[in-house]
Amino acid sequence: MDSKNNIRKPPWLKVRANFGSVYTEVRGILKELNLHTVCQEASCPNIGECFSARTATFIIMGDKCTRNCRFCDVSPGRPSPPDQDEPRRVAEAVRKLNLKFAVITSVTRDDLPHGGAGIFAETIRQIRELSSRCKIEILIPDLAGDTEALDKAIGARPEVLAHNLETIPDLYSKVRPQANYQRSLGVLKYVSENTNDIIVKSGIMVGLGESYNQIEKVLADSAGVGCQIFTVGQYLAPSKKHQPIQKYYTPDEFDRIKSLGEKLGIKHMVSGPLVRSSYMAHDQEAKYHRKSSHVTNQ
Repeated sequence: MDSKNNIRKPPWLKVRANFGSVYTEVRGILKELNLHTVCQEASCPNIGECFSARTATFIIMGDKCTRNCRFCDVSPGRPSPPDQDEPRRVAEAVRKLNLKFAVITSVTRDDLPHGGAGIFAETIRQIRELSSRCKIEILIPDLAGDTEALDKAIGARPEVLAHNLETIPDLYSKVRPQANYQRSLGVLKYVSENTNDIIVKSGIMVGLGESYNQIEKVLADSAGVGCQIFTVGQYLAPSKKHQPIQKYYTPDEFDRIKSLGEKLGIKHMVSGPLVRSSYMAHDQEAKYHRKSSHVTNQ
């Protein structure tokens, strides 16, 4: 139960543990190569399922973030200098895990030139070298809206480039005070306008106090800047120190949001209580292409 708001967690948010031998093997490889994952750092509820399916979302550039968003379980602080060998180790993990689809994200590094975009690019290059058939999604911070940084990310040619809006604009001052909604929209727009073969993706959490009209505006804004995949999931407060949960959405409400996004022009909506940006990312990309192919062939 959420002690601050006296809201009991509903049954559809209960996740069956899946910590078998494959999960143990994946954890072992990550530990051996000294790598961080969103699955572990952000306390993701799908960790057992994803690890057991030999998938993981890698966090590069350390485990300390230069920002302090009130929804996130990644530790803020003064980051260490980038580990120059990290891109190689990520590529080695992708090879050892025999991944067909890898997701690479990072903490926000406002302290680095171009926000560390060059490290994203080098990680992609190293993965391509060892696992040429592996598709890659990068989930980037806003890179301070720097177009040179975005060009570096685009130039590395990931199959999917994601940047999450996270919440409605009216909640930015409370939830992510060092970010800017219009700047994040601008990131998505820039990628969409400067590529024709990279899928543009974003997403939000719900349950922070937003209304349906405010959700609709975010979906309309996202469709307007060329977002092609959009994820919507339930916010779960990592601790009592984080932004409190205001509401648990029902599966039917998530279906309503999904239909709304599709009507507004987003080609592939993924909306559900346990949905996270990178959850089943390979499936999101495949379904997007199937839908695109169906429309083209009509």
